[in-house]
Amino acid sequence: MDKYIRKILEADIYDLAQMSPLTKAPRLSAKLGAGVLLKREDQQEIFSFKVRGAYNLMRQMPRDAARRGVVAASAGNHAQGVALAGQHLDIPVTIVMGVNTPAIKRDAVKARGATVILRGENFDDASAHAVTLAKEKGLTLVPPFDHDDVIAGQGTIGMEILRQANSSLNAIFVPVGGGGLIAGVASYVKAIRPGVKIIGVEAEGSAGMTQALKAGRRVKLSAQTLDQFADGTAVRQVGVRPFQIAKQAVDAMVTVSVDEICAAIKDIFEDTRVLCEPAGALAIAGLKKWLPAQPQQPRGDHVAVVSGANINFDRLRHISERTALGEKKELLLGVTIPERPGSFLSFCRTLGRLSITEFNYRYADPGEAHVLLGVETDGLPETEHRLIERLGHRYPVTRLSDNELAILHVRHMVGGRSTAIEKEQLYRVEFPERPGALLKFLEGLGSDYNISLFHYRNHGSAFGRVLVGIERSSIGRQALSSRLRAIGYRFWEESANPARDLFL
Repeated sequence: MDKYIRKILEADIYDLAQMSPLTKAPRLSAKLGAGVLLKREDQQEIFSFKVRGAYNLMRQMPRDAARRGVVAASAGNHAQGVALAGQHLDIPVTIVMGVNTPAIKRDAVKARGATVILRGENFDDASAHAVTLAKEKGLTLVPPFDHDDVIAGQGTIGMEILRQANSSLNAIFVPVGGGGLIAGVASYVKAIRPGVKIIGVEAEGSAGMTQALKAGRRVKLSAQTLDQFADGTAVRQVGVRPFQIAKQAVDAMVTVSVDEICAAIKDIFEDTRVLCEPAGALAIAGLKKWLPAQPQQPRGDHVAVVSGANINFDRLRHISERTALGEKKELLLGVTIPERPGSFLSFCRTLGRLSITEFNYRYADPGEAHVLLGVETDGLPETEHRLIERLGHRYPVTRLSDNELAILHVRHMVGGRSTAIEKEQLYRVEFPERPGALLKFLEGLGSDYNISLFHYRNHGSAFGRVLVGIERSSIGRQALSSRLRAIGYRFWEESANPARDLFL
């Protein structure tokens, strides 16, 4: 640990990076009843903290190595940090990205003079090619998190927080991907102010550090189950050095859902008018989840590292849709009502003077109709319970607020019902956003299945959400599932989902 303290103090990065401000979050503080401060790494030149570690490593390179150049694997902020550092130091930069990297990220790196190579379908593939290039061409590899100088560069954030915050500082919340940021912050803070808690935050679908600390060893997450929503922290395995530091210096880990991340993006916007990327809002989402769970309200201030704001504009619709769910302020229900004159009016009278966010009505058969209903609430469980109980006295009600099929697809396609298909299996699939993805899916599926339904949605991310219905043949469910696994895309069977039964 002493080694990292020295390296952090010697990290002369401020001719390129800036000491980012530590600002108050008055709205969020009032909402939580505790002091909340935001460490604004979104205000760096590349809108992310990643420039700190990349520049700290590259500024110390021997002259011969600098002339040959560097290579890094990244689809996002690390790539921009390396490119900016190379531009500033006049070092040639090559960045390896996955073939499904959005054009906005490729263009941002190219604009800083770097050469971009597209290789592989994920970070692991790109990283392996970067290692090969480094060996073949004598380039210096700049890793995103597992390097002492990178960790030290990120650790300057912890040094700045202690200089900027007052003595009432209680905890620092840090987003975790590969672990370089939390390792650097924890190394410094625990040495200088050991009473300050260091709390890491991960997305539920990419919680590599959480699992590693529980297991006592680094755990490699499955590529097929890795959630890419917070793509800046979607790493299959944390670094060796970060893990060793985290075992000693991290007090707790918190995992948060996609909806909680989206709600945190809104919270940051309301206090700063800045739109963060999902990974950039992780710390706030974790803070909001951790504070209410404490037996006694912790005194003092709580700092959340806002780690980045490189967000694709196309994703905002998806984030906005999920925010109400993350704040528990929209209740999504499936309700069955009688199909007879006057029943629709009677149902609306039962609802009363509620604030309706969504209302989809669909005739089902001569006896009944189905309503997909969104209702704005105050977010309190007892309010939700009273409403469901009131409706349930008169109608069959199914709660769908946590139902991914209903949220991602059904609410956008109510009415697509077929009585001609007797045996249909339904799957949600994540398609990588690149040419040929659909063809690969269909070829892997084979020609002995009939596709009975297909619905596609995307919001500017690296993955599109697909709902596919397949008419079952004599081959059977197990064979079909085996073929889907062999294709390599993430999928979930939804054949028994109540939203499907009601509306599709």
